[in-house]
Amino acid sequence: MRIKNIIGGAACVALLSACNMDYHEYANYEKDYLAQSYDEVIGLVTNIYNELDYDFGQVYGGGMLASACDEAEYAYTSGDVCDFTNGSWSPSNPLSNTWTTSYRAIQECNQYLQEFQGLTFDELKQNDDYEARMFRYNNSFYEVRLLRAYFYFNLIRCYGAVPFFTEMVTVDNVNSLTRTPAQEVFSFIEEECTELATLLPEDYTDLGLLGISPAESGRLTSYAALALKARAALYAASPLFNESNDQELWHKAAQANKELIDACVAGDFELGTYAALWGTTNWQNSEMIFMRRYVNSKDASGASSVLEEYNYPIGITGGGSGNCPSQNLVDAYEMQATGLGINEAGSGYDPENPYEGRDPRFAMTVVKNGDTGWPSYNTAPIQTFYGGTNGEPISGATPTGYYLKKYLDPAVDLRANSTVKSSRHTWITFRLGEFYLNYAEAVFRYLGSADATSAEFPMSAREAASVTRTRSDVNMPEFPTGMSNDAFWAKYQNERMVELAFEGHRFYDLRRWKEGDKLKSITEMKLTQNADGTITYTRNEVSRTWDDKMYFFPIPQTEIMKNPNLTQNEGW
Repeated sequence: MRIKNIIGGAACVALLSACNMDYHEYANYEKDYLAQSYDEVIGLVTNIYNELDYDFGQVYGGGMLASACDEAEYAYTSGDVCDFTNGSWSPSNPLSNTWTTSYRAIQECNQYLQEFQGLTFDELKQNDDYEARMFRYNNSFYEVRLLRAYFYFNLIRCYGAVPFFTEMVTVDNVNSLTRTPAQEVFSFIEEECTELATLLPEDYTDLGLLGISPAESGRLTSYAALALKARAALYAASPLFNESNDQELWHKAAQANKELIDACVAGDFELGTYAALWGTTNWQNSEMIFMRRYVNSKDASGASSVLEEYNYPIGITGGGSGNCPSQNLVDAYEMQATGLGINEAGSGYDPENPYEGRDPRFAMTVVKNGDTGWPSYNTAPIQTFYGGTNGEPISGATPTGYYLKKYLDPAVDLRANSTVKSSRHTWITFRLGEFYLNYAEAVFRYLGSADATSAEFPMSAREAASVTRTRSDVNMPEFPTGMSNDAFWAKYQNERMVELAFEGHRFYDLRRWKEGDKLKSITEMKLTQNADGTITYTRNEVSRTWDDKMYFFPIPQTEIMKNPNLTQNEGW
């Protein structure tokens, strides 16, 4: 595995911003010098934060993981993300950079924890802000431990059993490590998060009292520790990692997610509007637990138009199309009046007016034919029908009949004479809505039905799964009582797909549930405009490549060649 030595190796990169936390650039010096410089030591932590993941299309040339599952289809068949579904995925074409990035970050964490503790920065003792600086320095070791646990979670999620180490290792040693079972690494993550939740602050706003201005709000908190513990526990209990369906793992998952929810409620977190989950100020949203800001190093403010350039419709000045929501996703949006799916009797769905009366989250997430004012500078209605301004056969036009809206800022104007060419985009790592759904799944599996409760778990799975539906701008009917287990599970999966669309969950959810067969095809909607101006809607099924070996990623062949003890994932 490739490990970068951060001292004497590549320079410490900076300009990380999560929420309103911005950093400066740090030079590359030897350890003895770094240990004497407070700014350089803190810069090492910045470098580790900078390794955190986000899915705005930066890895796959514009493609998001949504286009590698049934949420979306990438408009260009030559896009890198299409290799997940066209049979080109392999150890020699491993696609993900998770292996390299995570182990580089883990080695950086281990080195920081091993070599930079116990410093006093005596030259700063006479400064008024010495106490604040030392708090930040001492707290950084808790942050780094949580970062290390997070990177191990990302590795397990992709690869299953992975090499595991918590001390610095040499190149020779690292290339002789074997794989540690996933459940053992999950246990490590749980133990770390449990302890760190008691050591990390709930927030950093009080740092203003210590002389740090503005107070940094983008660092890892006790809530982030509980969130990682809760998510990891859910994965550990899921069929991909829990083949024996050990009920105690579901019990622990329910406990961990309840612990986070209870802490967040006590800490004044709450679910606001769905539309406020993205936009330039979403980091201030009361639902957000931890976020990772996308940073454009070419802009002094860090703002970017990358999402808009990748995903604005073809036919809009500057728009390049890209991740186009699938009909599979569109079908998941239920009818608002009845709370029923479009294929359920009595739902009120009209196939001649397929978008009327749907879950409001549909209009907040998806751009459809006939929409106006998208983006803000576009004065013409969107036309995704064949021959339309934004439709096929134009190269790059949506193959599904839809364009992406969620996460995009419609105020970004890509015309040459525009004065608003970029915006701040922040990736949601943890938000409270996810954990109500996580809890619903875990307590359903543990207690055995959607309505079941206990003294330990007084909120039922049905009640928890309804929370995300009752936002003021969503107002969907709650899950009904008395559902069969099969009916609840189908509706729960549907709610999760809708609520968390394009946030990086669906790709992994189908894998941890071992429901990969759902990735064997995707549905497009082909629109034709008739002579009288009406639209004919025709579904089109497109086959995709799926093999059960794809539940886990292939370990890069270069790593297998370097380490004779590193076995490849089954089937690859």
